[in-house]
Amino acid sequence: MSTTRHLRLQERIMQETALILRELKDPRIGMCSVVRAEVSPDGEFARIYVSTLATGEAAETAMKVLKRASGFVRTRLGEALGTRKVPEIRFRLDESMRNSQRIDEILRDIGPGDLRQ
Repeated sequence: MSTTRHLRLQERIMQETALILRELKDPRIGMCSVVRAEVSPDGEFARIYVSTLATGEAAETAMKVLKRASGFVRTRLGEALGTRKVPEIRFRLDESMRNSQRIDEILRDIGPGDLRQ
């Protein structure tokens, strides 16, 4: 698969998955956003990174629900993409927002007077 086509496919999968997740009615998912999608070079697998406002056990529950819904998401994705083969979907929790918030907290705790130049 060419690089341009691969990148377009990743972007399209990310957009379509975000729309499909809005259709899911399970309240355990809560508020989640698709952050990025990574498709394997052969197009067989797609890792979809999601961010959720939930933390701890609620976030784990949301990820379990998404894992169970991956077949539904894959079917709907196939309909939306119209491609011959649809990658197997694997959801992953994106921790980048929590990590950046933690870094901000640490920097605020340090304060401007504590930084060495």
